[in-house]
Amino acid sequence: MITIQNALIAVGVGEDGAIDYQTATVQIQEDRIVAIQLDSANGNNQNGLESSSESGGEVVDGRDKLLLPGFVNAHTHSSELWQRGLVPPLPLELWIADLYDFTPLDPEQVYLSAIGTAVETLLSGGTSVVDHLVLIPGQERETVAAAVRGYREVGIRAFIGPLIQDQSLPAGIPTKGTEVQVADYLRATQATLELMADVVSAHHRPEEGISVLVAPTGIQLCSDELFQGCIELSNQHNLCRHAHLLETRAQQLLAQEKYGCSAVEHLERIGYLGERTSLAHCVWLSEADLEIMARTRSTVVHNPLSNLRLGSGIAPVLKYRALGVNVSFGCDGAASNDGQDMLEAIKIGSILHNITDPDYHNWITPFEAIQMASAGGAKGLGLADQMGSLSVGQKADLVLYDLNNLSLLPRTDPVGLLVLGRPTNVVHSAWVDGKQIVTAGSVQTSSVERLREELIRYSGYHKDRTVQGRPLVEARYREVMGLPLVHGYS
Repeated sequence: MITIQNALIAVGVGEDGAIDYQTATVQIQEDRIVAIQLDSANGNNQNGLESSSESGGEVVDGRDKLLLPGFVNAHTHSSELWQRGLVPPLPLELWIADLYDFTPLDPEQVYLSAIGTAVETLLSGGTSVVDHLVLIPGQERETVAAAVRGYREVGIRAFIGPLIQDQSLPAGIPTKGTEVQVADYLRATQATLELMADVVSAHHRPEEGISVLVAPTGIQLCSDELFQGCIELSNQHNLCRHAHLLETRAQQLLAQEKYGCSAVEHLERIGYLGERTSLAHCVWLSEADLEIMARTRSTVVHNPLSNLRLGSGIAPVLKYRALGVNVSFGCDGAASNDGQDMLEAIKIGSILHNITDPDYHNWITPFEAIQMASAGGAKGLGLADQMGSLSVGQKADLVLYDLNNLSLLPRTDPVGLLVLGRPTNVVHSAWVDGKQIVTAGSVQTSSVERLREELIRYSGYHKDRTVQGRPLVEARYREVMGLPLVHGYS
């Protein structure tokens, strides 16, 4: 039994828009919240609360600390840690060509980047991560095993979706009717589906904190056959579904070329959308597409930093919310962000939309933002009844923030400061599945110092970078996007 005493919790929002805070005592038994007692005389208790002496367990002092459910980093690519800060400012279709030229080819690097992603997520309030995991060609199973090993070591709740495709990179760029020769992808569709079946059999252990998702990269590089195979695997093993969706204007044009309709319409026709489907980005959707997202109860994962970094656009998040579409937050990969700071993603992903709608009543409040990051993330994984809120019966995935930290002072509004301020090193403690992973601001399950040494050992400054993939697609990209053709691409 763990008893967190005298912690500040946000219990709701008043008619004036101000958040109502109460001090509370919260008890954890094994992996669940079993009791919550509001210390206010007017508060309503949830379930009976044992005294610390009766429980015989650990007592945690929550004074001057804010207790929140853990956030879900609902879309990232962990192995991009090795390329962060490396790729110059480019749109996605060219950025990814550069990225492929510098993909890590050692499973040990994948293991280290999973640890790094988990640590950064935890220390910015996240207790779960959805890793759209880039696979090393020829070492696909070893790649997944390495990531699983890293996440298990740290103890974060991990949802791993091996990033799969069956079409090569040039196929992702619209042709505008021009005949283009595209080489076959390195792995056939059926072989990819067999790989996924093996990964599910070997690693899907939700009761142990590791879940596998089906996660084709998106319509731009995947056939209908691959999507259909993923749907069948999802139905057979009760797996969540994930994918990129209409991240860029080029993908919107490509969908019309491939299907004669929008990508959203097509995914609905083939049955990929649904309440256990989360879709990253969702920037270039029409009003009709938004209605489909709402009707199918699919989740949008908002990745504001990468959308800005790659010039992809601003997702119509306020319109999604107005239609009742569930929205969560993701950091996206560490080479398109270039980090895994959940609080940064939540801040930018909230205030960015103040410029998209003049009616400030529609803007995202700090309280709504933390709900999107926690309950919204859980809902997108089909786990709203299991995690994402501070209530009895939920998983004990919890975070304590130090309200005496200089970046959360002076004492005004704790959640407001957390979301709208510039909080640094504010996570004091974190629990995943009732196990304490962070104590006094330090990850207890994995050596951060050893991680630092290994990242240094495996890396080096790239003085002479030779890109090979970008020249193969850049001229066509500029042509179909209506950009002037120039010579001397580097």
